[in-house]
Amino acid sequence: MPELRPYTTVCRTATIEFTVNKSRFIGRCFPLKSEEEALCALADIKKEHWDATHNCYAYVLGPFFETARFSDDGEPGGTAGLPMLEVLKNRGITDALIIAARYFGGVLLGAGGLVRAYSRTASEAVAAAGMAHMRPARRVELRLDYARYGAVEGYVRQNAGDVECVFTENVTIRAMVRAERMDAFLKEITERTDGRALLETLEEGYLREEER
Repeated sequence: MPELRPYTTVCRTATIEFTVNKSRFIGRCFPLKSEEEALCALADIKKEHWDATHNCYAYVLGPFFETARFSDDGEPGGTAGLPMLEVLKNRGITDALIIAARYFGGVLLGAGGLVRAYSRTASEAVAAAGMAHMRPARRVELRLDYARYGAVEGYVRQNAGDVECVFTENVTIRAMVRAERMDAFLKEITERTDGRALLETLEEGYLREEER
């Protein structure tokens, strides 16, 4: 299995809008799981904004930025899709799509003006969508008695994510712990439970940490 690496994506779908010299720009940002999702979103936006002068886009997929696509959709080459793609790459954002619908207002913006307008579209759309950092992690399962639950519950919630507690004759806690914190986490749990907790590390995955 390839080593997991941290990456950044966007939290949610977002829409922004502004006007530059009478040209109206509508920017949308979408989180993605696949290229199929990107193509579906593009089809929907082009249908919604069928009357737009241009529907330009850029998207990136994969923690290693394996897939990157963009389109100027009739704007001068390198003035629309590529600047939006550069915003995503420069911020280290992947699994995300930016679509910019432009309604031409009759005033030419020039190549520099277009680059600035489409870069602004991407930047504002990403800001509105919010960023989520995906950290390599491993799921941990702790089994302990009720007497020791109080000693670890607060620590687990502060130092792990996706915490799930199951209460039966004993307590089972499952949580995602960031890879670089795993040794310290297990050591602290052992100390807090006097070595009485049954500890098991399970599958690898990602812990999602959203910016507030």
